[in-house]
Amino acid sequence: MPLEKNKKNGRRNQRQRYICKDCHRSFTSKSGRRSKRSSLLEQFVFEGRSYQSLSTQYGLSVRTIQRRIDEIQVRPEFIKPRETILLMDTTYFGRNFGVMVFRSHTIHRNIFWRYLPYETIQAYQEGVEYLQSLGWNISGIVCDGRRGIFNAFGSIPVQMCQYHQMAIVTRYITRNPLLEAGKDLSQIIHKLTNAHESDFVYYLNEWYHNWDEFLMEKSVNPETGKWHYTHRRIRSAFRSLKTNLPYLFTYQKYPELGIPNTTNGLEGVFSNLKTKLRVQAGLKRNRKIKVIDQYLAK
Repeated sequence: MPLEKNKKNGRRNQRQRYICKDCHRSFTSKSGRRSKRSSLLEQFVFEGRSYQSLSTQYGLSVRTIQRRIDEIQVRPEFIKPRETILLMDTTYFGRNFGVMVFRSHTIHRNIFWRYLPYETIQAYQEGVEYLQSLGWNISGIVCDGRRGIFNAFGSIPVQMCQYHQMAIVTRYITRNPLLEAGKDLSQIIHKLTNAHESDFVYYLNEWYHNWDEFLMEKSVNPETGKWHYTHRRIRSAFRSLKTNLPYLFTYQKYPELGIPNTTNGLEGVFSNLKTKLRVQAGLKRNRKIKVIDQYLAK
């Protein structure tokens, strides 16, 4: 929209009057720029602008900037349903404040999200069913592998994120295990993302064959007389791998679908989103939701 400045009023520090050459409508602005509400929110979210800097730019009070941003209704762009691989996970921004996100790996867009205090299998099921009701044909799912989730979506192939599996094992044996069994298992788990399923199964079985007696060692509590496995954390790491193994290589079983082996596409979204919120520290919950909605809608 080409504009021309009305020169009738040349005094400084007063509102300038502008006229559109196309439609001949006029508007005034102390700074010579219109503070479109949508532009305000985009600058606030994507450029990390503070209320104060926007106030200075547009010649409005901080409270007016806050009010105008609060009034904005975030309307996600309509995305035509199609066949897709679905990445899904939940991230948290405080106690009982999480957002569950469903992202299309095929078109690299967030297609649905919901706020909830904690993630449940039922919430994931409801999200998938909702997308299917809109017409999305979900040909594969990649998720974090929480208990019970693999059988929650009928015949849809489910891939457990391999980085989540690596994180589970690392929590049990640490990044720098002291015991030789832990060191050997750590070397195996770091091969996960580049290994073929048959090779990884071979490595894991060999590890168990070498350390089975070690894993069966028991200790007795001298006070209670009860026994427990001495190396419980290493046993738990191995049990996690064995339990999730059928879902760690789904992407290799269905090569024609192009299923990724991690939820990295979604983890990057979460990381960037949290960076945006750190820049705008101190926001009330309703304003955090406005930032999250605007970011995920793009």
